[in-house]
Amino acid sequence: MAYDFDLFVIGAGSGGVRAARFAAGFGAKVAVAESRYLGGTCVNVGCVPKKLLVYGAHVADELEQAAGFGWTLEEGHFDWGTLIANKNREIERLNGIYRNLLVNSGVTLLQGHAHLTGANEVEVDGQRYTAEHILIATGGWPQVPDIPGKELAITSNEAFYLKDLPRRVLVVGGGYIAVEFAGIFQGLGAATTLLYRGDLFLRGFDGSVRTHLKEELEKRGLDLQFNADIQRIDKLEDGSLKATLKDGRELVTDCVFYATGRRPMLDNLGLENTGVELDARGYIRVDQQYQTTAPSILAIGDVIGRVQLTPVALAEGMAVARRLFKPEQYRPVDYQNIPTAVFSQPPIGTVGLTEEQALEAGHKVQVFESRFRAMKLTLTDIQEKTLMKLVVDAETDKVLGCHMVGPDAGEIIQGLGVALKAGATKQQFDETIGVHPTAAEEFVTMRTVTR
Repeated sequence: MAYDFDLFVIGAGSGGVRAARFAAGFGAKVAVAESRYLGGTCVNVGCVPKKLLVYGAHVADELEQAAGFGWTLEEGHFDWGTLIANKNREIERLNGIYRNLLVNSGVTLLQGHAHLTGANEVEVDGQRYTAEHILIATGGWPQVPDIPGKELAITSNEAFYLKDLPRRVLVVGGGYIAVEFAGIFQGLGAATTLLYRGDLFLRGFDGSVRTHLKEELEKRGLDLQFNADIQRIDKLEDGSLKATLKDGRELVTDCVFYATGRRPMLDNLGLENTGVELDARGYIRVDQQYQTTAPSILAIGDVIGRVQLTPVALAEGMAVARRLFKPEQYRPVDYQNIPTAVFSQPPIGTVGLTEEQALEAGHKVQVFESRFRAMKLTLTDIQEKTLMKLVVDAETDKVLGCHMVGPDAGEIIQGLGVALKAGATKQQFDETIGVHPTAAEEFVTMRTVTR
């Protein structure tokens, strides 16, 4: 059968664009359909604008530290509208870049909602297209629990477009997004409370990292409330919001921001017209080659619910393009030792196994841990401490995990990700000359086993 396209990609986020561009570069005839914005969550309402807001919030730290270095500054004034307008301009620029990347690669770009009408057929705005392969890369969407007053809350989607910075913010959740936005709101001047239903946030991260960050956030004055959850939200006469907690307490705020998880974006996708099945969690079920239960349909990225990180979606998109159209270059995605960062304040960088994971996997573990006040802070009154930690297999000397909380953690952990990928040992860390004076050198100068 002759098809309109060799590959039809639904979703122009990171993974979809990468797959489309490379497939077209390999000679395939490719189309991409996108109903919202080019670049997906990451570029528009995720990693990129979030990092810009983190930079903005961090300026407050720089201003606070300036006096120790001899700078006398007038009292600063922050304007939320200026930051958001500048952010919007940058996102529009990136949207244009994504458009050019696709069009210049020879990809047919269809801006409209794609609906599957069969295993090899897609409808966009009333027009039907056939394709030998269809790739679903529609990403995820934030979800708010079904409680009374849920419509009064916002998510990360709306936070980037708030007209004004709320005076008081209640952030609900305990993952990356909740912790990062709590730091953003507080750093920009809002009185911020972080509410989490569990004992401690960032479940799945190393225990030392979680505890250390908790201590540092409390030093900064962030109100952390654990083992707490909202039962209902009501709007008061003055326009503020009242959050009634399950323990009966009431918190009054100007904004309730929910970051309690994301769901796969499958709305009106037409999966019922195909043989595509979902797994027990509601994500699209795929095999190791991203093949769904319908042979002609594949899926990658957040919609499959594996590792929900932009660089992982990029790698998956590349793997699909290569396997289908350049098999001699195909390499499966390695999900081991994926470095990641949480842009909290201070930030987290981590790669490899946590101490808890290493023990659970049966390793005999040596832990090297260091806490210190960064050199930059020695001329100031700020008492923030940096944490660095290595988890080592005591029998093989292999470094199993590297973890950091402190300035530039994300930048530093990237290089350590290469080391772990290469199978570096603690001896090789020890024999590596440090860059002095830096915080990063601590990773190659830790000699004493902590436990």
